[in-house]
Amino acid sequence: MSRAVKTVKRAPRRRAVPTRTAEFPMQKAKLSLRFLDTIPSTFDALEDVVARLMTLARELKCDSGHMEHVELALREALANAIIHGNKQDPDKNVVVRCFCQHDRGMLLVIEDEGPGFNPGKVPDPTKAECLLETHGRGLFLMKRLMDHVRISRSGRRVTLLKRLAP
Repeated sequence: MSRAVKTVKRAPRRRAVPTRTAEFPMQKAKLSLRFLDTIPSTFDALEDVVARLMTLARELKCDSGHMEHVELALREALANAIIHGNKQDPDKNVVVRCFCQHDRGMLLVIEDEGPGFNPGKVPDPTKAECLLETHGRGLFLMKRLMDHVRISRSGRRVTLLKRLAP
């Protein structure tokens, strides 16, 4: 007597979104939102939000000892959201969040209302053909200055992580 083998088609597994990386373990339950603001896509708003967020990070001692790296990466992420994401449309907003975990570091999230982008299609600014370009180094800088950079929401959200200096 032969047995029929029934094939069960499984639904594709959803990939879990990591809450930590090997280099920067963040405990989601310990994160606390320290800063949240929605700004128009203008450079005046960029300057204001950077000043307020950096002051708060220093007051809360949430900084990593490399606050100049955090500030430059934040400026680049915000400028990219304003220029490339929202096309400098002041009617479109950029959301800025800062989470702190006092024994680990800080997490910054910048999200725009633009169409998004594919980070794999961003040219490498260190290639010979890109060296004389006057733009295109923001993502490169963010990756060099921060401990972890993640692009999500189809390129509309940038998450920056910086751990505390030992």
